[in-house]
Amino acid sequence: MAARGVVLEVDSVSKSFGALAALSRVGFAVSEGQVFSVIGPNGAGKSTLFNVVSGLYAPSAGRVTFRGHEIAGWPPERINRLGIAKTFQITNIFPAISVRENVRVAAQSRAPESGRLASLWRSADVEARVTELLEPFGLATRRDEPAQNLSHGEQRYLEICLALATEPTLLLLDEPTAGMTPGETKDATALIRRIALQRGLTVLLIEHDMSVVMGISDRVAVLHFGEKIAEGTPEAIRSDPRVIEAYLGGAED
Repeated sequence: MAARGVVLEVDSVSKSFGALAALSRVGFAVSEGQVFSVIGPNGAGKSTLFNVVSGLYAPSAGRVTFRGHEIAGWPPERINRLGIAKTFQITNIFPAISVRENVRVAAQSRAPESGRLASLWRSADVEARVTELLEPFGLATRRDEPAQNLSHGEQRYLEICLALATEPTLLLLDEPTAGMTPGETKDATALIRRIALQRGLTVLLIEHDMSVVMGISDRVAVLHFGEKIAEGTPEAIRSDPRVIEAYLGGAED
């Protein structure tokens, strides 16, 4: 198998909030087409790491490189335009407008700055694009309903649709199965994996549910008190005594 190029590199990233060191010299590389998961107990620094990669926080030290661009400190909008999209731990949709309109608004962010609204609302292929995004998640038949009418699991799916509408090459998923039933979680895990493969997406995932992490990931990094203590395949992580002590045997997010 040919070696895959590195899409995202996190190099010795640290982030402090006053005297609190949330991240300390964290580093890893995510290859093209990988599903790379970051796990760790509550307070390990996972969300801080995601916020650094997505531009919500500037690192205190270190570098974040995406396809050759050093993006540390860039604003989120600029990072998104480069091809990185993020979902949130708390569902981030527009509840009062229709499912279809939610997707259209997200797709708008990829339209040219000049005439963006016109290109979005008048384009003949907009409806086909909306359907293409909604169908894999079983939401096409509910396209005209207000998003607030969807179940929690369906709203999580819709948020992933919104991220995909921006046409990313790197998808950041922040606990995408949070609040789902066990059955929904199992279905979501298989669906995310399938869509990533079909679209050739690279995925960076935060997830507290270990069955999801072990079932979906190519590689896993483990954070503990802001430091990376282990990285490897799911099988290696599952049996790593440092991980068992720090995460699997302790409190979860």
